[in-house]
Amino acid sequence: MDETITRIDLMSIEEIRKFSDEINSKIHFDYDLKKSNWFNIGGQAKVYFRPDSLPDLILFLKRFGEKEKIYILGAGSNTLICDEKFDGVVIKLGKNFSNISILPNDVIIAGSACLDKKLSDFALNNGIGGFEFLACIPGTIGGGLKMNAGCFNKEFKDVLVSIQAIDKNGKVLTIPASKVIFKYRSNDLKEDLIFLSASFKGSRKNKEEIKKEILELKEKKDNTQPTKLKTSGSTFKNPINQTDKKVWELIKESVALDTSFGDAHISNKHCNFFVNKNNASFEDMNKLIEFVKTSVEKKTGIVLEKEIKILK
Repeated sequence: MDETITRIDLMSIEEIRKFSDEINSKIHFDYDLKKSNWFNIGGQAKVYFRPDSLPDLILFLKRFGEKEKIYILGAGSNTLICDEKFDGVVIKLGKNFSNISILPNDVIIAGSACLDKKLSDFALNNGIGGFEFLACIPGTIGGGLKMNAGCFNKEFKDVLVSIQAIDKNGKVLTIPASKVIFKYRSNDLKEDLIFLSASFKGSRKNKEEIKKEILELKEKKDNTQPTKLKTSGSTFKNPINQTDKKVWELIKESVALDTSFGDAHISNKHCNFFVNKNNASFEDMNKLIEFVKTSVEKKTGIVLEKEIKILK
């Protein structure tokens, strides 16, 4: 059985190698993922595809979308990657998917590889309010859509007009925001959709007011959350259907905050942020996550759900 699997795997790799000669976009094999995420943890991907154009992405998905396990990697700001080789394809959209432009009526279109901060800055420069909160979210537009990201009482759904996406068969779709059910850190869209771009609606606002609000939000974030450290943001979602308490309150009353596994530590600035202090392994960080989850459930009866994504 193992030999058969290996043979099939080699055939698949050979097909992808041949396909790579047909397109301009880069395809890498046995690609090191450690530097591609904020935790600075992880092993290799069997295949790492960085499409620079929509036609290349469409071709790849038509050829391999049904055959290969695919993971879409954005900024890597909320992803924990296993140290073992990922036996699939990691797709990271290239720079042509990070374009941003403005339409009439204060609508902004941003590619899904565009950083949230870039969209916030673009809105500021064009005197459009409503995007200030994005200055405090370290991910990409695609990641934000995937999890309905938000902070300081505002979420992606509050400014979203529509999404352009592609399915695993290479079919491009436009989805109005009104057709999507958004919940706290989730939506009802199919898991295998790859977001290409989205349009957002803001409103005219004085640039100085926008700038002032962004600075206030950033200051609030810097005062309460660790920055410039190897962390991936909030580890767990707030359990809003189980309690009014924030997840950090539950962790604080359930776990000794100096708990660590290897170099995986709980941040002393915000206990829902876990930090790689030096050279933590996937196992170290995963043990810390599971220990905290179990401890909170034992102490409070509340079952925490991870906000970070795990690639393995």
